[in-house]
Amino acid sequence: MKKITSIIAALSCGAALFAANPKDKKANVITVGATPEPHAEMLNLVKEDMKALGYELKVVEFTDYVTPNEALESGEIDANFFQHLPYMNSFNKEKGFHLVNAGGIHIEPIALYSKKVTKLADLKKGAVIAIPNDPTNEGRALLLLQEAGLITLNPKAGIEATPLDIVKNPKGLKFKEIEAATLPRVLVDVDAAVINGNYAIPAGLVATKDGLFVEGSKSPYVNIITVKKGNENNPAVKALVKVLQSKKVRDWVATRYPNGEVVVVF
Repeated sequence: MKKITSIIAALSCGAALFAANPKDKKANVITVGATPEPHAEMLNLVKEDMKALGYELKVVEFTDYVTPNEALESGEIDANFFQHLPYMNSFNKEKGFHLVNAGGIHIEPIALYSKKVTKLADLKKGAVIAIPNDPTNEGRALLLLQEAGLITLNPKAGIEATPLDIVKNPKGLKFKEIEAATLPRVLVDVDAAVINGNYAIPAGLVATKDGLFVEGSKSPYVNIITVKKGNENNPAVKALVKVLQSKKVRDWVATRYPNGEVVVVF
């Protein structure tokens, strides 16, 4: 994805979130980066609620998992909404970034999908499984496959497991490590794929309906509002978390995702 500096420049002319004078309209703009569904949709849903609290919410959409964190660390945006806590922690460790959790909103259960079989037992020996190639989502995918009984991982691997940590693989499954955003497009070319909710949903995949195996409701992978360290208690950020952790959003999720594709945690 191309750098969004020019887009943000257009959005942020005089729009400093952390300016001191709350009476200055421009000082109350908060720019949040998000992947389209459900994150950007949720943000657009609460724009009027933010306005009622005295803030203008601007949403910038991203289609990958890297650029929104780079934009946040560099100060091009004020917050982002697309990732779960383990991914943020891993990103901080890898890149030396200073991102923190400002509040948990929801879980998007990942699932194993297939266009070639309709149940786990039908996966043939040597089947090719596509999984995300970023550290935490790859580990999450492998833990899902372990929970499904398809593989056994070295218990020391934890949430950052890779195919090298597989100690038992009865079906001799083969793995293709692919960028998370492209997994729905390659689904037809492999036997199955583990796909994150925010990419499965726009592709028309419903975990509880189309998934061969779905992540449990006790998942630790809560999607969060992320900000630069030191800004987590800023009033505008607090306001954003408040309006997202609301009955309005809970009711919208229940209506928009009646099959459990998105589960709120508040």
